[in-house]
Amino acid sequence: MNGTETLGDMAGALAAARTVEPTAGEHRADGHTHESACLNCATPLVGSHCHACGQAAHVHKTLGAFFHDLLHGVFHFEGKIWRTLPLLVTKPGKLTREYIDGRRASYVSPIALFLFCVFALFTTINSLGGDIGASVNTTVEQGLKQERNDLAVLEAERIAARGDAAELAKIDAAIAETRKNIAGLEQVKASGINVGNIDTSGLETASDIGWINEAVKKAKANPSLALYKVQNYSYKLSWALIPISVPFLWLLFPFSRRFGLYDHTVFVTYSLCFMTLLGIVATVGGRLALPGLPALAFLPPLHMLLQLRGAYGLSWFGAWWRTWFLSLFAFVAMMLFAVVILVEAGG
Repeated sequence: MNGTETLGDMAGALAAARTVEPTAGEHRADGHTHESACLNCATPLVGSHCHACGQAAHVHKTLGAFFHDLLHGVFHFEGKIWRTLPLLVTKPGKLTREYIDGRRASYVSPIALFLFCVFALFTTINSLGGDIGASVNTTVEQGLKQERNDLAVLEAERIAARGDAAELAKIDAAIAETRKNIAGLEQVKASGINVGNIDTSGLETASDIGWINEAVKKAKANPSLALYKVQNYSYKLSWALIPISVPFLWLLFPFSRRFGLYDHTVFVTYSLCFMTLLGIVATVGGRLALPGLPALAFLPPLHMLLQLRGAYGLSWFGAWWRTWFLSLFAFVAMMLFAVVILVEAGG
């Protein structure tokens, strides 16, 4: 065996060892590493990124590199969002079509933007706080007092039912729910929100559906807790608006082979992003008592019109009549979402 063959065998063995053990790269004092195989999936590296999983070829194990990645993530998102938001407001159809057609690198994805907008909306609402209603006659303190009294009664009943396993299980469930209610009211108290003198007379018999009437009764008995639950579940279940809305949009193109459910989902998600941002503007504007806020009511149908025309390549007339139906469908979708929230909050 000559020297060239020996060196070739050694190089091959080293490459194989690094493929099996991807941590075999050299580590320098500055924290940089030089791997021959991807540290994530062990694929042999060609270039600055792994062609199999996309991870960067070299890991920089320094504190400075960590903060560089943090800033890169923040400003990379910020750079995308400043390219996405102007199109979302002025040319929503173009933004939707660009994303559907695969030109995505410059834009924030619909679901990421939706989650960001929902977070911003509820953060704005919680930050502004305030009272609901002019004069307060049902306070959080009264609600807490009622729930704590109920808890004391339940704990006494638990002691009395010590030998009945079925009754104990029922009481324990009620105790857990009451403690959860107390925790919720404590959060409402910390936020400074009170429920004012809102006329709810007759609401408990406004529906022919028994469980809805029962939920209304519970809300009237403790409106502060009801407010907390509605806000809490609205935030947690906001994503449900997307699957609720998509079938309604599909009804506008029932026999079309050009547009599928994926197209409609992107459309709905970007549309909800705009409506959420509009909610933020309305919330802040209402808090500051800015004039002209009622004019915001004309923006949702106008935005739908522009988005329908640009995303689906429709004529003005085709987009116009679909906007009327889509506005109606949006109202129905919101009612269905409200039912979901009511079921969860009343559970």
